[in-house]
Amino acid sequence: MYKPATRAVRSSMARLAYLEAKATGRPFAPDDVRGSIVAAEGATQFMVNLAIGQPPVQQLTTMDTGSGLFWIQCLPCTKCFEQSSPLFNPSKSSTYANLPCTSPYCTYLPPGDKCDPVNYCKFSNHYLDGITVRGLFGMETLTLETPDEGEAKISNMVIGCGHDNDGYNDQPSGIMGLGPENVSLATKMGSKFSYCIGSLKDPHYAHSQLILGDDAVMEGDSTPLEVFNYLYFLTLEGISVGVKMLDINPAVFRRTPSGTGGVVIDSGTTIILLTQQAFDPLSNEVERLLNESFERVENPYSPSDLCYKGNMSRDLTGFPVVALHFAGGADLGLDVESFFHENGPGEFCMAVSPSGSDLKELSVIGVMAQQSYNIGYDIGGKKIFFQRIDCELLE
Repeated sequence: MYKPATRAVRSSMARLAYLEAKATGRPFAPDDVRGSIVAAEGATQFMVNLAIGQPPVQQLTTMDTGSGLFWIQCLPCTKCFEQSSPLFNPSKSSTYANLPCTSPYCTYLPPGDKCDPVNYCKFSNHYLDGITVRGLFGMETLTLETPDEGEAKISNMVIGCGHDNDGYNDQPSGIMGLGPENVSLATKMGSKFSYCIGSLKDPHYAHSQLILGDDAVMEGDSTPLEVFNYLYFLTLEGISVGVKMLDINPAVFRRTPSGTGGVVIDSGTTIILLTQQAFDPLSNEVERLLNESFERVENPYSPSDLCYKGNMSRDLTGFPVVALHFAGGADLGLDVESFFHENGPGEFCMAVSPSGSDLKELSVIGVMAQQSYNIGYDIGGKKIFFQRIDCELLE
């Protein structure tokens, strides 16, 4: 059985491979909507709480800015993984309709394989973190639960109804893709969205929320946002530990003309993944600060992990803030809870791993680094905003 930090690293590394693979006339849209976000058990992801269909069936979907497809598991199941919510049965929903093959959204399979025998649109998606989904596209109504216990409905939403699925066996019943694709919920709602999240360790925190549309919160410092191959790229210029700026050439964070490299922000990845040229100086500085006080622990599943014996919350009090510095002056400050994670009783690890040259030097800012922030995406304005805040203050 893998330890928690090992699971987070393995999941994030597999996720990186998926993101690297991606890197190489809309329906009616309602007014702006808000939805509540909860931390998943296991402290690796955030989920959006919603209901689907009429009558509404409650679902939990992973919030994922690294993909654009919204899908859930549906009956009948050829194969379905375990989930905490009831399985959705589209035949019992009065608002569900299968999408015809003539729809402009029917693009997830090659033309020769996109239609079922009665000309309904098929879809299939494989995430290199192990999740696979196959089924039919449909149109359906979503109902999001707002933090003030109200409701917001989104009608005529393109959804993937997965009948042959694998990879989760956890709480989520699917994935809410917020990437800049034509089937994305973010695209349907316009060109802005924001999410404010608390701690991955606190599934009972009631103030995390997702806002879709022009009411999205665009506050704090901003930095340029670039969309490339349906991913959100940022311009990272440096990393500091306390007052010390690390000796890292900013060029190691740039995307090449061929599309390799660069820095992606992704709520579906847990930890930070850095190109080796940036990981080494950061790891060396953290080792310098910790080696005299803590006993190093080797992780046989991931030898590059920087792990130590100790109590993270108690023993790392006073550890300097690690900051990611972006173009335009925006910073993302990482406290102990965002930069380290527990790896079982009496052990903690740095929540950063090298991406490796075999994955073409793509760096990823995962959701741990985004804790205690409101992140605002202005896709049309080509900016992203970082505001460190207690989400309760936004209500």
